[in-house]
Amino acid sequence: MSLLTSLGPYASFIVTSYALVAFVVVALIVWIALDFRHQTQTLRKLEASGITRRSAQPPGKPS
Repeated sequence: MSLLTSLGPYASFIVTSYALVAFVVVALIVWIALDFRHQTQTLRKLEASGITRRSAQPPGKPS
């Protein structure tokens, strides 16, 4: 509790700001992880249907 009193009259603002930033960072990490899984699944489906990436083609072959 001494930490909150040492922050002075703005303790609630400071703690709320840090909590909000922590929430946003965690939300972004979760969003990126979910999007990565979705993109990986989409890529697997495309490759299974015969569509390949350009970087997977041998050199000299037109795209």
